Amino acid sequence: MAKNMQPIAKRCKALGISPAEMGYAKKTTNRNPGGQMRKKKSEYGLQLAEKQKVKFIYGVLEKQFHAYYESAAAASGKTGDNLLILVERRLDNVVYRMGLAATRRQARQLVSHAHFTVNGKKVNIPSYLVKAGDVIEVAESSRSSELFKRLTGENAPMTLLPAWLERTKGTLQGTVAHLPTREEIDTPVEEHLIVELYSK
Repeated sequence: MAKNMQPIAKRCKALGISPAEMGYAKKTTNRNPGGQMRKKKSEYGLQLAEKQKVKFIYGVLEKQFHAYYESAAAASGKTGDNLLILVERRLDNVVYRMGLAATRRQARQLVSHAHFTVNGKKVNIPSYLVKAGDVIEVAESSRSSELFKRLTGENAPMTLLPAWLERTKGTLQGTVAHLPTREEIDTPVEEHLIVELYSK
């Protein structure tokens, strides 16, 4: 399976993304807020940067991202909204959003190693698309791991969940309450630029 091994901090700076968006709390002393280059970007450059930003945030490579775009364009509604909703529904992203992994990269690795179940069945495909009502849970065989034990109990850390997901603090289980809407996705991206890029 192909992997994106680019350094997080360096890539975040180049794309104008806060490391916090990737699940990293490290602060940077960026004197050029937003990572904007002083040289004005062309229209194509702006469109390409937005596409690279989404691919990097969600850990998706070009071939798969293009497939998401094709699916988004074929569905009813706004293509840009559909595209973001599709990548947001990825199992690795949902595991991260639920606070069951510290970063999307970690979530992708944990899913690949079959540490999670969806509706009681083990799933080891990070790109698996969740549906409304799906129950995501740490597999029984993985619960003794220190990584997951720290997430249980009253003193367990709890992240702020998006409105479309539910998880009770101190548990290793969450539910997809409903599919996300564009308004419920806080990814800092101008998706219309990606649509313009692919529409050429």
